[in-house]
Amino acid sequence: MLIGILEDVTNTVLDSIPQPGPGSTSPSKKRVLLLKPRGFCAGVVRAIDIVKIALETFGAPIYVRREIVHNRYVVNELAAKGAIFVHEIDDVPDGQRVIYSAHGVSPAVRERSKGRNLKVIDATCPLVTKVHFEAVKFAKQGYSLVLIGHRDHDEIEGTLGEAPDVTHVVSNVAEVEALELPDPNRVAYLTQTTLSLDEARDIIHALKEKFPHIVGPHSQDICYATENRQVAVRNVAHQAGLLLVVGSTNSSNSNRLVEVSRNLGTMGHLIDDSQAIHPEWLVGVENVAVTAGASAPEVLVEDVVKYLRQNGFEDVEEVEVMPENVRFGLPPEIVQAIGSASGSAPVPVH
Repeated sequence: MLIGILEDVTNTVLDSIPQPGPGSTSPSKKRVLLLKPRGFCAGVVRAIDIVKIALETFGAPIYVRREIVHNRYVVNELAAKGAIFVHEIDDVPDGQRVIYSAHGVSPAVRERSKGRNLKVIDATCPLVTKVHFEAVKFAKQGYSLVLIGHRDHDEIEGTLGEAPDVTHVVSNVAEVEALELPDPNRVAYLTQTTLSLDEARDIIHALKEKFPHIVGPHSQDICYATENRQVAVRNVAHQAGLLLVVGSTNSSNSNRLVEVSRNLGTMGHLIDDSQAIHPEWLVGVENVAVTAGASAPEVLVEDVVKYLRQNGFEDVEEVEVMPENVRFGLPPEIVQAIGSASGSAPVPVH
């Protein structure tokens, strides 16, 4: 259900977006094409819920290693409730409770937590955990591991830590061409979950050209939400003169949405909120497409739509490209804590 500023939005499916006829003489209305799916993914919802439930159950302060998700609005909102965000485990006082972010951590971080007697709650996205398991599996089987992703991203740092001696990070085709491995017949690859589909495809193709016997995961590592949001942009960008992506600058999946749009020839910009919109971007534009990265809350999308309406884009059409109904369960630490706090027996977790 659409509420607040979006309560009178027209809902449509991709194929039914009306287009002006070739002989039309009536002035066309400026429109907002509100892409769906957009915004929070299941892993982000889960991670934010974990912090909120931990605060409600245990009380402040609750320490969180790194940003729980890559969105400044979300982080500030949780900090106001009592979450304390730190860069490293060493910044958490001994014996305190700490939450790992949705992007995952390396085994070294887990060991340091044990050494500090920290009470750990793991908010790592299950899809990131899948990649960690795959890295461990390939390393144990004697493969050199090629990890496709952005080496300064928190997720890559965590995955790399699973098998650092045999893992090589590549971010582009040129790095693949320069890659030298001990046994070219014993190579496996994995990817960051938030890559551009096109980017990953080109790098994987280059790897297969260089290492014909390379193996990969049974199912792709790029997560469903990253793919769905990119597919939505790809399907609607040609109908818009401008794409606005709501998301923070350190959000990998949000940046990829801008890249997808620009690669298709549609001007795209990443914005934190409506205050980041430059009025000149709207000059001469009839249709503005709006989406949000997987860590951006809907309240910021509503803010952007309100701004556009106030600036002449009165028609707002939500364009659903595909349904999305994924949910992830809470980790055992949180389920048991809820059971204990309610006075009932802890809920068994299998």
